[in-house]
Amino acid sequence: MEQLVEEFGHPTYTSFPVIAARLLLATLYGGIIGFEREWRDRPAGLRTHILICVAAATFGILTIEIIHAPMFAQDSVKVDPIRVVEAVTAGVAFLAAGSILFSRGEVHGLTTGAGMWLAGAIGVACGLGLWQVAGFATLIVLIVAGLLYRLQPKADPNGKDDRKAAPAPTGRSRK
Repeated sequence: MEQLVEEFGHPTYTSFPVIAARLLLATLYGGIIGFEREWRDRPAGLRTHILICVAAATFGILTIEIIHAPMFAQDSVKVDPIRVVEAVTAGVAFLAAGSILFSRGEVHGLTTGAGMWLAGAIGVACGLGLWQVAGFATLIVLIVAGLLYRLQPKADPNGKDDRKAAPAPTGRSRK
């Protein structure tokens, strides 16, 4: 029983309040991006972006912990922290690719996929403690997704505006 307590009670390199703050910040930033998607009634909304951001932040935190873990301090074990970033990038890109559809000669879901991919990057930044990078990237997402959406003309070949007006929030969650 003593070994079990020792196994689950070993200290981390990063203090738990800092870990909690990083995960909560990832939750907030993912929520901000997801809210914008929900507000526009687009796929991959609030829950999806929060989960991607928190998962990526968790991988970032785990990277720091692995680098400083005594079991990996041996000369025979080589740790490359960039592999975690590559794994998160590949995993989120896989999810994002699944949201892209080609139908009737049109591509749909590219912005959704790009937003999911960026939520993963923001999560990694939160997990690694790069809060300024994560915050500024979130601001850029809001500018691109929100402000530029209004400025971008979406005319069809007949000259009509084919962009859907943003519906009023319904209070329901899509994803």
